[in-house]
Amino acid sequence: MRTLLLSLILIFTCQSLWADELDLDADSPWPDIRQKRIDTLLPTAMQGAGIDAWLSLCRENNNDPLAEHIGGENAGGTAAILFIQDEDGFRSIAFSPIGEATALAELGIHQRVVAIPRGGSALAAAADFLKTRDFQRVAVNTSAKNAQADGMSFSQYQTLETELGADYAQRLVSSEELVYQWLAIKLPEEVDIMRRAAELTSLWQIQAYQTVIPGESTDADIARFLKARMAEYGVKDGWAPDQNPTVNSGADRGHSHATDKVIMPGDVIQIDFGIKLYHRWVSDIQRFAYVLRPGEEAAPEDIQSYWLAARDGGIAAFRAMKPGVRGIDVDAAQRVLMKRNKSEHVMWSTGHPVGYVAHDTGPNLGGSESEQPRPAALRELAPGMVFAFDGFHAWTLDNGGQKTISVEEMAVITKTGAEYLIPPQRELILIKSGG
Repeated sequence: MRTLLLSLILIFTCQSLWADELDLDADSPWPDIRQKRIDTLLPTAMQGAGIDAWLSLCRENNNDPLAEHIGGENAGGTAAILFIQDEDGFRSIAFSPIGEATALAELGIHQRVVAIPRGGSALAAAADFLKTRDFQRVAVNTSAKNAQADGMSFSQYQTLETELGADYAQRLVSSEELVYQWLAIKLPEEVDIMRRAAELTSLWQIQAYQTVIPGESTDADIARFLKARMAEYGVKDGWAPDQNPTVNSGADRGHSHATDKVIMPGDVIQIDFGIKLYHRWVSDIQRFAYVLRPGEEAAPEDIQSYWLAARDGGIAAFRAMKPGVRGIDVDAAQRVLMKRNKSEHVMWSTGHPVGYVAHDTGPNLGGSESEQPRPAALRELAPGMVFAFDGFHAWTLDNGGQKTISVEEMAVITKTGAEYLIPPQRELILIKSGG
């Protein structure tokens, strides 16, 4: 219970600090961060991917997933944004419908904004510009593997091919690798924001556990508490609202909505919860609690052993997270402990990138038990990448269902290893019967 009392102190201390520090009504840091990402990270990504020029098309109602990353979020008619890397250096040109061109130029995102008169085509203008340059590899947003790099519609691609002509169109390549190298790395300022999001996410979960009355409270009650916290602070869901948070005091249900199951003594409760700060940066944290039976002062030996096994699996994964290590190797570091501790099979990957979305672009921390691991699991970790990762242990409940402890933390890769964004959960939260 000592851990629980310390958590209560943390709750009220941090709550007052956050009330003073977190001002989501203030100007968003995104414009400055976006510009820095374009100026400092994008040239490196283009060079690493071997790309001479990157063309993105933006439009209203069905915009490219990366529109806000490149300054195309306010496009009405189709705009074409072109980034170039050649002997003259790195620069950008935006071909914009005249109605949005003035405002876009005033933002100063791009070195040059070309206003396209009414009735004209920004796509055609961009294609004409490309044909004046001998670029060998022109990236466009088409990808079968990464939705964030798959923003160009089939009809847009067909039109671009026609405008370029058959010979030049052969130089078009997927932006998949460029987008991977650009989005996978987060600036220190972004990591700081995600750290704040993770701290709130964990804090509110601890607060939610304090409200549980065994025999009365339901999983859905916990979910409603967390939704109320989000509304109070004005933050958004880290992923699909109907499944955020996942709250589960019974057998595993995967990614799912919280139900009206009544929380009972002897239950192990999972909360999987994420928030989005400034409509941009996402957290993904899981916290676990055990409901004491009458007369219990601690979790029974088997539950405690499952908790320790899961916690230690997460520690093993964390220690394996270093620059140059593949995602599959991080997964393997945990699976060794899972086998040693006789965990049942867990189908989930140990972890995933997190940032602009809950499952962001970057290496997948999984695949060590697969004959054909996904390509992202074979990618290497690098400084600036941020991950959410789980410590696993699974067992069979008395009713035959499987239960998995998957305590989830967030970490950023540094030059020498990894760093937790917030202090990890080291002890199982205990809830007394009777409130």
